[in-house]
Amino acid sequence: MLRKLYLAALVLCLAAVAGAQDRPRPRSLAPEWVSLFNGKDLSGWKKVGQERWEVIDGAIFGQGITDAYGYLVTERAYRDFHLSLRFKCEADGNSGVYIHTAFDGDTPRIVAGRQIEIDRTLGHHTGGIYGDGKGWIAWPGPQYETVIRPYDWNDMLIEVEGNHYVVHLNGIRVLDFTYPSPGAEEGLIALQLHSGGEGRMRFKDIFVRDLSGK
Repeated sequence: MLRKLYLAALVLCLAAVAGAQDRPRPRSLAPEWVSLFNGKDLSGWKKVGQERWEVIDGAIFGQGITDAYGYLVTERAYRDFHLSLRFKCEADGNSGVYIHTAFDGDTPRIVAGRQIEIDRTLGHHTGGIYGDGKGWIAWPGPQYETVIRPYDWNDMLIEVEGNHYVVHLNGIRVLDFTYPSPGAEEGLIALQLHSGGEGRMRFKDIFVRDLSGK
């Protein structure tokens, strides 16, 4: 009798498993990471300003050639998102990643947006937030000033959710900041070369996860 009950229960379990396998599995609700750079050309990006942007050895290479600022800008705007990229500084001129950015027409004059700082000079606040016509908005703590690798590739993760910004540099959270009064809350993502013609930067492995439900 016990053997018959056991066999009946086993048959029911196997039928349930088979039925579950036949049913379509629910898709993950988490937004997927999407590549913003194909490693071959600048498709999906637009140059603002006169600085040089090109693809060399699978990376975006930006070089300052004038005394003005230069930007490489996404074709579409983002509101809430996570952005992951790798960068390498090849000169002392600073750089950065602008978020929620807007320009004055086709000129490199920014009318909205703020920058996540990149500068290989130690003590120059890589991972901090600058802009909105206010200068420095938030700095990493002094203990994080040496996290950057001045002459090697660096990993950066920028999390933008509402007015809450988190920046990870080389796997370390260097900034966790809630901005009381941000300017624009939506805009373009832009790679920057600082004025003065000193910037030389490389960027690659650029991925975005759009949290805005677009």
